[in-house]
Amino acid sequence: MTWWPGVVIVSAQEKPERSDASSYNVGLLSLSNTSSDMQYISTRGEAAAQSFSQILLGGLAPDGGLYLPADYPQVTGAELDAWRTLSYADLAYEVLKKFATDIPDADLHALAHKTYTADIYRNARHGEDASRITPLRLVEENSGAKIMLQALSNGPTLAFKDMAMQLLGNLFEYALAKQHAELNIFGATSGDTGSAAEYAMRGKKGIRVFMLSPHKKMSAFQTAQMFSLQDPNIFNIAVEGVFDDCQDMVKAVSNDLAFKEKQKIGTVNSINWARVVAQVIYYFRGYLTATTSNDQKVSFTVPSGNFGNVCAGHIARMMGLPIDKLVVATNENDVLDEFFRTGVYRTRKSAETYHTSSPSMDISKASNFERFVYDLLGRDGDRVRALFRKVETHGGFDLSGKPGSDGDEFKRVVEFGFVSGKSTHDDRIATIRDLQEKHGLMIDTHTADGVKVARENLTPGTTMIVLETALPAKFNETIREALGRDAERPAGFENIESLPQRFDVMPADVEKMKAYISARTGL
Repeated sequence: MTWWPGVVIVSAQEKPERSDASSYNVGLLSLSNTSSDMQYISTRGEAAAQSFSQILLGGLAPDGGLYLPADYPQVTGAELDAWRTLSYADLAYEVLKKFATDIPDADLHALAHKTYTADIYRNARHGEDASRITPLRLVEENSGAKIMLQALSNGPTLAFKDMAMQLLGNLFEYALAKQHAELNIFGATSGDTGSAAEYAMRGKKGIRVFMLSPHKKMSAFQTAQMFSLQDPNIFNIAVEGVFDDCQDMVKAVSNDLAFKEKQKIGTVNSINWARVVAQVIYYFRGYLTATTSNDQKVSFTVPSGNFGNVCAGHIARMMGLPIDKLVVATNENDVLDEFFRTGVYRTRKSAETYHTSSPSMDISKASNFERFVYDLLGRDGDRVRALFRKVETHGGFDLSGKPGSDGDEFKRVVEFGFVSGKSTHDDRIATIRDLQEKHGLMIDTHTADGVKVARENLTPGTTMIVLETALPAKFNETIREALGRDAERPAGFENIESLPQRFDVMPADVEKMKAYISARTGL
């Protein structure tokens, strides 16, 4: 077993050595590993089971897979009834303690209440109550079908990524303080993850952030949010390529276990399990706000590129939350839409990835998709491992059941509630205009993709909740094109593009990236 602060890396052949007291030190906290502690397993089936705290600071499992609970915790009707009246912070605590069973309840409660406050999520608009954290707004109602918008972008960087990243920053600081340790976060962003991570981690003791982003492929606002930060623990690297090139480098470093251990590398990308758990919370909040009894169902439409946001909805549904449909909304980079229509998962090369006006979804290799495929395949780690090796060697796999395919599990997708749709630049321009003219509501480009696809998947008598992903100010170029005027900006963001920027431009070269990190950590 190899130890470093925060993460235990266990090979496929090794098992944690138990003491007579059935507990062991995980390099982060000395925690009892009782049968009641939730265990996490890899989607590829070759890594030893771990606790929540053991996987908290890491990303990929040692076998290259992604962690999931060995069994999804279940939510009862009585719990849902009791949760309806809770504050967001108290609801977060109730959901989190089902997953983080090895963190003391009092500490978990304090972390939830430190994270989800009206002061942090202060950028509410349209008369929304900031204390609700993720308020719902009725957008339109036709033939008994409602479309509601769940505001997830009231945090410090005006994007839904704050919902998870603020919690992650507090969890990381808490964990590192227990060990008197440090962590070097290495991540990639297509626009919003980076700023959310940096704002959550800036000034945190014992933490450095190395964030990759595709050079000149984010909006001016997104770029300024990240590159204008002058904190000495923040390092921005603009990569000559697309987001998938950045993501591939993060995975390559995560798979280099020796480098990862020496440099104390952790991740905040959506492959990090704690981020996914944090996102599960707002599905419960959305459902409980939109309904009055547990025999009602709702559907969610989720703008999606990396599959992390909608994966959290899948987990909430597996826990027993009464979700009817999970609607995956893509932009022109329609890898996920293609799969949910045909059963074929076909990734695209960098040159085939479009740069669009909803740039945070300009992704052609969905990192979190493997978690859903694992469940779709009946949790067969051997098959998942084989299929994702085929992704690397052949660019995808086929579960359509047609002659020569890799399986026929596509027919089971309906059991998990998934459907999908696609939106283009013209669609989002039209949707932005339509909501402004009919409802006086300004939405960002990604949320517009969601509304367009939601309208195509309405069921009479059912409420469809569209997850808002960002405030319009982050994509002002397209707002101006659609509406002929600038988006409103929350206080403090008026002239962000004019601030001095600090970043380095680098090629998509893993070895050069490792050297860059090593030079700045002194390790």
